[in-house]
Amino acid sequence: MNPPSAPSQTGAEPVDSDQDQDGLDSAKRVLETEAAALNALGAGLGASLVHALDVLDEISGRVVVTGIGKSGHIAHKIVATLSSTGTPALFVHPSEASHGDLGMLTPNDAVLALSNSGETSELADIVDYAKRFEIPLIAITASADSALAKAATVSLLLPAAPEACPMGLAPTTSTTMMLALGDAIAVALFERKGFSSADFHVLHPGGKLGRRLMKVADLMHAGDELPLVNGETLMSDALLVMTAKRFGCVGVVDSHGVLKGVITDGDLRRHMSSEFLNLSAADVMTPDAKTLGPDVLASEALGLMNTLSITVLFVIESGKPTGVIHIHDCLRAGVA
Repeated sequence: MNPPSAPSQTGAEPVDSDQDQDGLDSAKRVLETEAAALNALGAGLGASLVHALDVLDEISGRVVVTGIGKSGHIAHKIVATLSSTGTPALFVHPSEASHGDLGMLTPNDAVLALSNSGETSELADIVDYAKRFEIPLIAITASADSALAKAATVSLLLPAAPEACPMGLAPTTSTTMMLALGDAIAVALFERKGFSSADFHVLHPGGKLGRRLMKVADLMHAGDELPLVNGETLMSDALLVMTAKRFGCVGVVDSHGVLKGVITDGDLRRHMSSEFLNLSAADVMTPDAKTLGPDVLASEALGLMNTLSITVLFVIESGKPTGVIHIHDCLRAGVA
């Protein structure tokens, strides 16, 4: 068995046979076909999309997404994207809707129905229900003259584009456009609502993304764990606090509790003398030490510590220390 070939200088990997080349050409053709369709879809967006966004932005309920077959699979993905970006959504299977799941729809919802032909018979009951109870209906379809498009409050039309399948039958290009249009709707609503990274973290607490969006407040040590002394404290006592709290530093505060400086191992070395233990904390501290707020992302705190070649930062609110974060806290939490 031959070892795999190394990538060429252009970034494309060479192939070993005509059969391999045929497969490569086929894959490229699929991507080029779908890319052309997406470009046409983007170029055709206009007032209908804005109308759809207005409808979805104004409802107080959820976006109920529905479709059958491959469109149903795409509908599931759109639900997941909407939900994770601040727009509550759920999937209702058209067939199940006809057997009781119509009760999942409320007058406060909107329906987003996917059908390339717009003539999917299984959608009839959910479309009729939406019309009967004046629930807004947004259609994603390729046919402006279809039953679905005519029933819809807003129709988002997919441009005419060939399926990437050589027979032109398997849903490929059409489902890719539906998926991309669902992403476009979700992100546009995300931006309209002013959805923040903090909101995103609330909905994504697990995994690498959740770790990246952790805030300093999620990891910092507070309360009795804070290594703090007054400026008049003798270094003999400050060293005891520094050792007991085990952060390798101590913060120096004034009579109002405002942080005035920080003492680190480096400060100890710079001031080492026979009179060291009789010096005050204010004599030894580094004033105006770098600090940050509790709402700063933990990843930013880690980056700052790496840049400054330090291991600890005090967390400040209104000038007063409310926490301390160590580089090991970030690394243990998987922040990188």
